[in-house]
Amino acid sequence: MVGRRRLGRQFGWLWAAYAVSAYGSGLGFGAFPLIAVLALHAGPTEVSALSAVGPAVGALIAVPLAPWVEFRRKRPVMIAMDLTRFGAMATIPVAYAFGWLSFVQLLVISAVVAAAKIAFNAASGAYLKALIRPDDLLVANARFESTNWSSIAVGPPLGGAAIGLFGPVTTVVADALSYLLSALGITAIRGQEEAPRTTEKSPVRAGALLDGWRHLMGHPGLRALYLNNMLVGGLIMATEPLLAVLLLRQLGFPPWQYGLAFAAPCVGGLIGSRLARRVVARYGQHAVFRTVGTLRAIWLIGLVFVRPGVVGLVTVMVVELAIIINMSLFTPVLATYRLEHTPKHLVARTLSAWSIGQQASIAILTALAGLLADVTSPRTALTAAGLLILTTPLLLPRPDQTAQHEPELATSR
Repeated sequence: MVGRRRLGRQFGWLWAAYAVSAYGSGLGFGAFPLIAVLALHAGPTEVSALSAVGPAVGALIAVPLAPWVEFRRKRPVMIAMDLTRFGAMATIPVAYAFGWLSFVQLLVISAVVAAAKIAFNAASGAYLKALIRPDDLLVANARFESTNWSSIAVGPPLGGAAIGLFGPVTTVVADALSYLLSALGITAIRGQEEAPRTTEKSPVRAGALLDGWRHLMGHPGLRALYLNNMLVGGLIMATEPLLAVLLLRQLGFPPWQYGLAFAAPCVGGLIGSRLARRVVARYGQHAVFRTVGTLRAIWLIGLVFVRPGVVGLVTVMVVELAIIINMSLFTPVLATYRLEHTPKHLVARTLSAWSIGQQASIAILTALAGLLADVTSPRTALTAAGLLILTTPLLLPRPDQTAQHEPELATSR
């Protein structure tokens, strides 16, 4: 039996910081839609707008941040983004306690948190690539993916129970504190980080804002994966507010069952992420992209058949389990391929461009799904999302696209 791969103490601190933040977010999973429904009595359009407008504005804010992140040391950027999220999230329980909480405040905080998340992820991806050997990237990404899904498996049931006992903003407090603890963990990483080098007088130039997209769209494999992932991720996330309204309001599920419906299937995330390295070693990256990328798209239509009671709960769990197993296998392979095929001087901008596109897709598709649900019903909107996602395998890369570019070719400086 092969021993567990050791990636060093510095990675250990980075992983620990990621874990505490992920578990805090797991506790706060779906917190904004829940607060909107339970505390502000929002309807389908408002809940969908909350899930769409905030991330969309956050993505716009993140555009000029990309080159700013690229040409700075990454650890201070990560710490600053964690503290920004802590400060923004901490205003929610304060406003709620004094009766000041409003829908507009939730929108603003959602935008700030979304922008900070994009900048943090861009910095952490660039830092990870510099921190560990190329051969260890898939192992590291699989560990992050496993941690992410385990946090969602544990967090939502506990969060749902906490909301039932202590009120709708309880999990927001835990989420805010997790960002503070994450910042402390990143601060504990020792070692001198090399300052990025640039010969440009003004790194934050107009052209630099688009360099990440130029790289993505100029690389056939990354371009296909980028477009596919935007549509798949956007459609899956667009169902979250629809399900919140359908399960909590129309079908009468209590908050703890709503949390359980999404938490229990997350054990599939542990399965998929742990299989990633072995599956790639046996079948190769392209087979994962084509086969698993197709399998993750065929299950969403099952949410249309959700009914009240135990049968409905089981239906959601089965659909989510199938999606999560395939997503958790696909994602670390994709993350590794993306880092392998991006030169060091473009990592932060490429990851920012990727995240901005993903957030924009989620925002647009969530808004459209919310409007459709308002005009028709949440179930009709779920049907539309489930049918549309069946077309996404057509966007997956062909073998010649993923093989055409070798990692770190002449674009490296």
